Amino acid sequence: MARRWTPQRFVMLRRIRVAVSVVAVVAACVATFALSTRKSVSLNVNGKTTTVETYAMSVDRLLEEQGVSVKTHDLVQSTSGNTLTDHAVVTVRSAYQTTVNVNGEEIPFWTVADSADQLIGFFKANEKQATKVTVDIDNIYNQLTGGFVINKEGPVTVIADGKTSEAPNGKLPAASILDSKGINVGKEDRVSVEEDGDQTILRVKRVTHGQETRTKSVPFGTQTVIDSSLESGQTVIRQQGQDGEVTQVYNVTYVDGVAESETLASETTTKAAIDQIVAVGPEKVENPKQDTGNGKADSGSNNSNKSDSSNKNNGNSGNSGNSGNSGNSGNSGNSGNNNNGNSGGNNNGNSGNSGGNSGGNSGGNSGGNSGGNSGSGRLWHPSVSQAQTYAAAAAAQRGWTGADWDALVWLWNHESGWLWYADNPTSDAYGIPQALPGSKMGTGWQDDGAVQIDWGLSYIAGRYGTPSNCKRIWQQQGWY
Repeated sequence: MARRWTPQRFVMLRRIRVAVSVVAVVAACVATFALSTRKSVSLNVNGKTTTVETYAMSVDRLLEEQGVSVKTHDLVQSTSGNTLTDHAVVTVRSAYQTTVNVNGEEIPFWTVADSADQLIGFFKANEKQATKVTVDIDNIYNQLTGGFVINKEGPVTVIADGKTSEAPNGKLPAASILDSKGINVGKEDRVSVEEDGDQTILRVKRVTHGQETRTKSVPFGTQTVIDSSLESGQTVIRQQGQDGEVTQVYNVTYVDGVAESETLASETTTKAAIDQIVAVGPEKVENPKQDTGNGKADSGSNNSNKSDSSNKNNGNSGNSGNSGNSGNSGNSGNSGNNNNGNSGGNNNGNSGNSGGNSGGNSGGNSGGNSGGNSGSGRLWHPSVSQAQTYAAAAAAQRGWTGADWDALVWLWNHESGWLWYADNPTSDAYGIPQALPGSKMGTGWQDDGAVQIDWGLSYIAGRYGTPSNCKRIWQQQGWY
């Protein structure tokens, strides 16, 4: 007997067909998604390249997945930006710190360079005025696998112990070049690389220590005594003064035989100074009546003396010299003495102001200056020139030269004028890159130009890719 076709059976079959179709579509989507999100990525870590199969959607996730530790100044670059795509190339280069001297200015610098000429090139790429660059490579070549290459392009001039020679193979590390010349480097000796025109110079400076003994003269002092046997105003030298002597021993550090620094090791008095003694006659005693007439004027003067004594305090308290006006009490004296009282009080009072203000200004200024110079950092309170020199090399490490460097200069000219202390009065934006808030730049953000520049470059790279892109957005919206 044939099965009857009913509406209920029709609905059930249709539901089954719909369910099967949905399952098929979902399976196809899952397979397509799996195939599309699986990527083959080339990962280069410090020159070693491996091909990685991954489902990671971002560069950060890929590095975490592969166990690659990235420190603050390490350089991470991707051909697809931070969003990972198939066949992308991700490069990680570990940074180390060195000191570079550019035209006499020492620049502490984190770098990923694998050779001295590459590091020098970073500074020269964007800094047209960097005519003389020296890299202090002390212990650097020990930090890199295979050594720190000096010059990939050609020979190297070696200068050590007053002798000059040439090493034909500049691709060797400094240690190998020096060994080939029979030059041993002591623990404190200084090794540097510099470019002078087309010449690459590997220089060794010898550091030695010694002592120097010096004799220093100690000036004699003077004592004054009252001698009643002398007339008023008469002076007689009772004892001639004689200078003393001290012997000082200094520990001195020499660089290539030239004294660079010294510290006092000991000081011994070899001849005591003898004071000069001067006898003076006593002052004449004035007429008692005149003393009485001047008494009140003198009281004004005495008051002003009190105000003078206030000048012994610090600069701010010097204003208390106004109390010198108490000299007006001289008015109570004879009319002939009024002027003396007023002039004594007022003059002394004014001098109190002068002394106080002078003391305050000099004290404040000297305190401020010494406080400002006592700071420390990799690029502490840099000038605009120092900040741009540092930034030029740091940008060149990221490949930002030419138009990108010009765009970065333009950006930070508009943001801060390249001033480390630039503080936006209407917000918490601070420093050369105008970070908002400034504290997000990390330790030293208020004073260290290197901290500010490093953060600013990282921010531009992560958010806009390049300074040129960042400049275009800034011109559209007036900020970045």
